[in-house]
Amino acid sequence: MSTDTLDTLIPERGFPGATEGDHSAALEAFIDWHAARGLSLYRHQEEALLELYTGNHVILATPTGSGKSMVARGAAFLTLATGRRCWFTAPIKALVSEKFFQMCEVFGPDQVGLMTGDGTVNPTAPIICCTAEVLAQVALSEWEDAWADVVVMDEFHYYGDRERGMAWQLPLLTLPKSQFLLMSATLGDTRAVEADLALRTGRAVSVVSGSIRPVPLEFEYVETPLQETVERLVRDGKGPVYLVHFTQRACVEQAQALMSLTLAQKDEKAAIRAELGGVRFDTPFGKELRRFIENGVGLHHAGLLPRYRLAVEKLAQRGLLKVIVGTDTLGVGINVPIRSVLFSQLCKFDGQKVSLLSAREFHQIAGRAGRAGYDRVGYVRVQAPAHIIENARLEAAAAERNKKKFVKRKPPEFGYKHWDREIYERMVGSPPEALEPVFEVDHGMVLLMLQRAARQLRVGARVRFGGGYRMALELIDRSHLSRRGRAEARQHARQCLRDLQRAGLVRVAEGRRCRELVVDTDLQQDFSLHSSLSLWLVEAIDDLDPAQAEYGFQVISLVEAVQDSPKAILNAFAQAEKGRLIAALKAEGVPYEERLAALEDVSWPKPMADWIYPHFNAWCELHPWVKGESIAPKGILRSMLESWSGFSETINEYGLARTEGLLLRYLWGCWRTLARSVPESAKDDQLVEMEQWLRALLARVDSSLVTAWEALVAGDGAPVAVAAPVDISADPRAFRARIRAELHQLVRALSLRDVEEAAALCAWGDDEGLSPAELQRALDAFEAELAHPPLFDHRARLAERTQIEKVGPHQWRVSHLLTDPEEEAAWSIRGEIDLRADTDPRGRVVKIVGVEEG
Repeated sequence: MSTDTLDTLIPERGFPGATEGDHSAALEAFIDWHAARGLSLYRHQEEALLELYTGNHVILATPTGSGKSMVARGAAFLTLATGRRCWFTAPIKALVSEKFFQMCEVFGPDQVGLMTGDGTVNPTAPIICCTAEVLAQVALSEWEDAWADVVVMDEFHYYGDRERGMAWQLPLLTLPKSQFLLMSATLGDTRAVEADLALRTGRAVSVVSGSIRPVPLEFEYVETPLQETVERLVRDGKGPVYLVHFTQRACVEQAQALMSLTLAQKDEKAAIRAELGGVRFDTPFGKELRRFIENGVGLHHAGLLPRYRLAVEKLAQRGLLKVIVGTDTLGVGINVPIRSVLFSQLCKFDGQKVSLLSAREFHQIAGRAGRAGYDRVGYVRVQAPAHIIENARLEAAAAERNKKKFVKRKPPEFGYKHWDREIYERMVGSPPEALEPVFEVDHGMVLLMLQRAARQLRVGARVRFGGGYRMALELIDRSHLSRRGRAEARQHARQCLRDLQRAGLVRVAEGRRCRELVVDTDLQQDFSLHSSLSLWLVEAIDDLDPAQAEYGFQVISLVEAVQDSPKAILNAFAQAEKGRLIAALKAEGVPYEERLAALEDVSWPKPMADWIYPHFNAWCELHPWVKGESIAPKGILRSMLESWSGFSETINEYGLARTEGLLLRYLWGCWRTLARSVPESAKDDQLVEMEQWLRALLARVDSSLVTAWEALVAGDGAPVAVAAPVDISADPRAFRARIRAELHQLVRALSLRDVEEAAALCAWGDDEGLSPAELQRALDAFEAELAHPPLFDHRARLAERTQIEKVGPHQWRVSHLLTDPEEEAAWSIRGEIDLRADTDPRGRVVKIVGVEEG
């Protein structure tokens, strides 16, 4: 069997007939390539590919598991074969990354690029995988000039998402020369989209749909207790079971409840342990998660660390998990094979209220059942409300004892909206709702249109529609809003324009009409639709005094203020603040009622709030497009830095074990902002040390996020497979700070006598390093001599305590002198650095070789 990638099939001079518009030879080559790998096409795949290769738009509305990805691959192959460009969009970064690597495998890495909000890889490639928002920004900036010959939009039902739907609509409005492939299993009625797309582009629109799945679904409404349902599905060979809950807390509680069942046999548990050999479960929640997994129960939700989610996905793909308890994130298309989907309920909190699932949401999740090529049937089970199941059991028990009365269980007071068999049957039989368009005008959109017009004028191009403001109005008229909605949008656009003029950012050129508005030239290099808060951050840092002793912490506070607010973590910090206040008031003898009253105004730490709020409000007066943005002072990272607390310490202190992934993503966002948005000229040695401490902490917890992002931004856009290597020693100041950060983490663990954490910090690559027992012996000897464990205070972090000696090309020897109260210690941590084989190691840089005297 040939292992050639698809790009190698393309003749040097192109396929015969391609210049005349005949792409049959290209289609035949594409189909033959798959046939050589034992893959045959379904009828709807053939139909969709024929329409695409004829030049038509295609709306592919076929069930989950029907091979829509192969059609997308065919669209990409056609553009590659004809020297054009294809954009593939998806709603979440994880899915974009998954598709990126799949495309690299079949087309070769030099043919595929990646664009997300975090970084760019190979941006001039003929095939680009990106989030929908990235393409929307390109479309809004360039309109018909965008290099987007073919656009593939996966999960197109997001077109109706009330928060993100505009990103799916903008390319349809502004790319009239593009050919579209719109795909989803739950599209509903698309006639309005079809008519508008055909009218706007002059191309025919072919709808390829079908309700017949390659793997049919069997639905059932279940009135047995949840654990009995799970046990029966597993016993009957209908696993893996995707058990759907809609909160992370409910997922963890359910996984714990399933521990009472024997879901994995002895040999299966051994296979799971063998597969998990390289995965560290060393965070506070890790040990609990490992127990679940070894019993055949996986967890999958956004609160998990990425390495834990990846481990669950891999185990599921190998058929080693019987049940995966997860939120509806698995309904977006992440590659986890499922045979049965079990709904724990048919209602969820949608951010505003508790509502029943829509038909689209229900079918999107249910569609994950059944694996093409593995299963003949996919099974969908829906639990009746728990209190109804329990009342039926109580009624039966009362009848057996000839009792007429019993105390009925009541429905939950919170988080519940009633459903029953009738509602279930209606959901099963209902098609997805028609997609409702989402289109919102803001200051950024109006200003972007004005800037685009200014760019065209500078290069001598003709400005369409009479100017930038007219372009904004034209975009509104093109939108899929109703007549009333367009009128309201035009009125809002006028208000946005007045705000921009009032701020002095836009003016009418002397002697000209309003339609030829001029943008302030100072703004041209400063404005970005997606970086408003980052722009404020740079200006706010410039207004700080670097001579202040607290300067580094002040920058950290500004960095945190522009991050999204992780509510679960902030609430935990607020509870801790209340606990500290109560203890203090109690010690002072303050009466109980006064203590309660004092708690009303307690929130999470908001360092510099009195400076940040007025500064941001004044800045908004000159930058009115950010009025919809919000600044949010918070002190999560700053609290950790002030005490140099580690990840696990913070998790334990604030009770965050079940939201470890949320804290990791927040800290990662802070590090990314520090690394890319804070100017290097604004970083003093203290701030560099903080940045590298955070970098070392993230590498200790889960290096996948950091290293993946660093790979994206390294090499000036080279593809991942051939990216220019990063040399972390090229920046001496940052390199030295990173070394010291790693050593300081170890010193802190030793000062706390936490030998388990210290041993984890000594691990280097595949080398486990010093064991807890070895470290304990070293600590015992240190304390026997000095009657105190090593200190971790300002003296322990002095730069002169760390010695770094270069001993060869990309080789160093390091030592860090430990501290005791009397400054009599002659003990050191000794380590080695060897970057000859890898100048950017995935995890820790320093290999610890000893903690010893002398």
